[in-house]
Amino acid sequence: MSTARYWESYSPGEGRRRPRAEARTDARTLPLNGTWRFRLCPTAEGTGAGFLAEDFDDSGWDEIRVPSHWVLEDVTPLAGGEPRSLRGTAEGPLYTNTAFPIPIDPPRVPTENPTGDYRLVFDAPADWGASILRLRGADSCAKVWLNGVELGWSTGSRLPVEYDAPVRPGRNVLCVRVHRWSAGTYLEDQDMWWLPGIFRDVDVIERPAAAIEDHYVHADYDHTTGIGTLRVDAEVTDGSPARVQVPELGIDIPAGETATTEVTPWSADSPRLYRGTLATAEETIQLAIGFRRVEIADGVLLANGAPLHFHGVNRHEHDPATGRTQDRDTMIRDIVMTKQANIDAVRTSHYPPHPDFLSLCDEYGLWVVEECDLETHGFIYAGWEKNPPDDPAWFPALQDRIERMVEPDKNHPSVVIWSMANESWTGAGFEVLERWIRERDPGRPVLYERDPSYRNSNFYSCMYPELDALEAIGRREEPRPDNVTDAEDARRRTLPFLLVEYAHAMGNGPGSLQDYQRILESSDRFCGGFVWEWIDHGFDARTADGTPFTLHGGAVDFRPTGGRFCLDGLVFADRTPSPGLTQLAKAYEPVRIAIGDAITVTNRRHAADTADLQWRWELLVDGHQIAEGGLEVPAVPAGGTIEVALPGTMPELPGDGETHLSVEARLAQDTPWAPAGHVVSWGQHQLRSGGSRVQAAPAGAGSGAGTTVAPAAPWTSNARGEGDARAHGTPSGIVLGPATFDGETGRLVRLGDLEMEGPWLDVHRAPTENDRGQGGRNDLSAAWSAVGIDRMLHRTLDVQADGDRMRVNGRVAAATHPHALEYQLDWSLHAGLLWLDVHVDFTGPWEKTPLKGLEIVLPRLGLLFSLPGEYERVSWFGRGPGETYVDSFAGTQVGRWRSSIDDLQVPYPVPQENGNHVHTRELTVSGPGVPDLRAVGDPLFDFTARRWTSKDLQVARFPHELRDSGQVWLNLDHGQLGIGSASVGTRLPDQYRLERASTSWRVGLSLG
Repeated sequence: MSTARYWESYSPGEGRRRPRAEARTDARTLPLNGTWRFRLCPTAEGTGAGFLAEDFDDSGWDEIRVPSHWVLEDVTPLAGGEPRSLRGTAEGPLYTNTAFPIPIDPPRVPTENPTGDYRLVFDAPADWGASILRLRGADSCAKVWLNGVELGWSTGSRLPVEYDAPVRPGRNVLCVRVHRWSAGTYLEDQDMWWLPGIFRDVDVIERPAAAIEDHYVHADYDHTTGIGTLRVDAEVTDGSPARVQVPELGIDIPAGETATTEVTPWSADSPRLYRGTLATAEETIQLAIGFRRVEIADGVLLANGAPLHFHGVNRHEHDPATGRTQDRDTMIRDIVMTKQANIDAVRTSHYPPHPDFLSLCDEYGLWVVEECDLETHGFIYAGWEKNPPDDPAWFPALQDRIERMVEPDKNHPSVVIWSMANESWTGAGFEVLERWIRERDPGRPVLYERDPSYRNSNFYSCMYPELDALEAIGRREEPRPDNVTDAEDARRRTLPFLLVEYAHAMGNGPGSLQDYQRILESSDRFCGGFVWEWIDHGFDARTADGTPFTLHGGAVDFRPTGGRFCLDGLVFADRTPSPGLTQLAKAYEPVRIAIGDAITVTNRRHAADTADLQWRWELLVDGHQIAEGGLEVPAVPAGGTIEVALPGTMPELPGDGETHLSVEARLAQDTPWAPAGHVVSWGQHQLRSGGSRVQAAPAGAGSGAGTTVAPAAPWTSNARGEGDARAHGTPSGIVLGPATFDGETGRLVRLGDLEMEGPWLDVHRAPTENDRGQGGRNDLSAAWSAVGIDRMLHRTLDVQADGDRMRVNGRVAAATHPHALEYQLDWSLHAGLLWLDVHVDFTGPWEKTPLKGLEIVLPRLGLLFSLPGEYERVSWFGRGPGETYVDSFAGTQVGRWRSSIDDLQVPYPVPQENGNHVHTRELTVSGPGVPDLRAVGDPLFDFTARRWTSKDLQVARFPHELRDSGQVWLNLDHGQLGIGSASVGTRLPDQYRLERASTSWRVGLSLG
């Protein structure tokens, strides 16, 4: 039967049954998951033919879990020795982004082809009949034998395959040979880890004479009448009849006939399913029917007659311990977390998921763009020569993959778009694939993003556009792509636009989520987008001394590698939410709450009204709650807007403090994805700006425009016992009230009983992954390194103590370069606060680096202080509780917050700038045995506090390499650069950059 060197064949497989719909059946099933015998071999020949013998002695082989990836299990390495984990070795998991890990020589692969031979002995009941063997996923090519008889072989790693299986009563021996590399590898060059093995379920299903071979649920919905139309086509092995029953709808009809009835349609925010059965005399399968209609009309994507806007994420299947092997609980956890973060759509990048995931999407409510297990990105390194979609020899394999996506998953109401492939350039093969899909399933649109003509797609699409480019697309004014005809360009401009990837969530980020969402809501052409991506693809690992860390591609001694590019999720590998998920939840809010003279509520849900929500308000003065209560908001229909009056029970505002009104919408009842009380949406509005914190402070010589200051006043003694407020020298330095300064450097070395040092003018931050750009594009960190931002040298020009003031002038510059920052620090004392007015000027050639011509973008402008290591906690009035940056703060509220210093640090698996907090009004740092240190903004500042320096963050490769310096390093900053998502090459917008211009700001310090 078998093709010689089948693993290098253009053919997708042999001996397989044709694909059919996934079904929950009452037919007897033997699950074969569990412990198998396993032997890893260096070449495709495996252990030879001997292991097929029924009496073969495999007692000396390794034991392995099925499903699993052998590179993540304890097995005997190819070089021999004791069974152990292969993680972190060239025999283990390998990660590439675009490059093939094998030479481009299709369809051939190297002789060095790790191959796993699997054996399982299982028993079947004495009355067992005809059956099917099903493998849901085997990477990358698997041949199967049962009781010594070859059943066939197949490629298509993340696609199910079935074989007729002559299972006999009693003892059976199943043998599977899995090759790491095969011709199929050339069709599976997705941005992900290469993880071979039988990684999804294996089972045997009994097939009676009247077995249901296939079934197709057609459940249409007419939004103008509210009528659903149901027809279930069935193919039965012996041709006998099948019957459809949906008791809730009173439907009891033969398969193939049509019933119409009034129904509630299925949508992601109202996932109404009707349970039924399809039955023959010998088999019954369960039906989960969702009535809905998806169409494109006048360039707008519609679901059930209403515009459909995806608030989506891209989702790889990943677990830090088991890779793409996932259990049902993990799938549910992903869906619950996405729903709680206001995500309503998933793109299954870049392959069909486990079928249980789609069933859960039907049940919990997620729109799904399902993508085929097809990507040929690595051919870019060959100039796209021999690219499979443009080579007819590959067309049968391409179509096989499409059929094995569509046929199993065609009955899921959650699946609303078929995506033919990802990043596979162009070719006539897409004509073949599109034609087959449209003939088989005309009720769903088809997507393919990479072909600039979009001739085979119902959507115009792209990845990672900059904001201005996206706005132009909304106006249908985007530039014309190269190499397309007038007709193709004209058609493309009529298509709805789907943003398949944007806002790359690598490391600290992404930024600009609110900006993207604003644009995506500005035009009917947009049907939403999908953030890249849901989860970091890191693996649990330990150092030689047992210290845990997250393994990424760059930690494996193998080339090529995609390095750290696999760590690009909204949640960390262990599914801990990153700050980016909080920001996305705000951007994706399904209900918008705007507060002004009234409260405006806009319902952006697709179908559901707001009757399921409870409303609360809270009044804050200087961050302290002074009142709260319930709010009556009538149910707002989907797409509707309503205004309600401000709460009538709000008290008179005391004093003159800064005042905020917050309004929250919470779930009134438990749902499958969140408990009652879960906050769905919120809004906050400043009712009064206040000013009591700083309005009496004197203006120093360096005060900048826009700060809130009062005219200078003579200094006097104050209630804090500061004594003589006039600056005077002592043997230990210059004393100004409770403050002591070093006479040479002008740095503050003591405040009351607190020994400290600073400030240093600080312009450095540990580069984020986004600061590094991609492929040489937008690499801000390269310019920083070239001009020495991380090695600035400080020079004090002069220190002047003049009566009631002290002034420090200085210069900050890097070795080798002529550009610098010149600063003036004016210290003064008033009303219990030691005030510092900072003025900074830029001198020298700051525009570009002299030799490489790189743009110099300032990462930070602020003040760095060194504090004793005894400080442990911070409390602040400002935005919180999570980290915030100038382009990523909308998901946080203004209030009073507390945290330990250690918990301020976000444990990104690659150390980088983190833990900043914008819009801070007041900050108090406290700890045992040290006085509380208070900082006050005039009006605002950024702060970070950590036990290591930015330089430490920059050089550490993993979090466990960071060490407590014995000090707390406190930044009180004018500002920081935004974070953006330039790790995919998207330029940081100008509005989130620090201006290199004369700059002033002010902070106040005190103890107690």
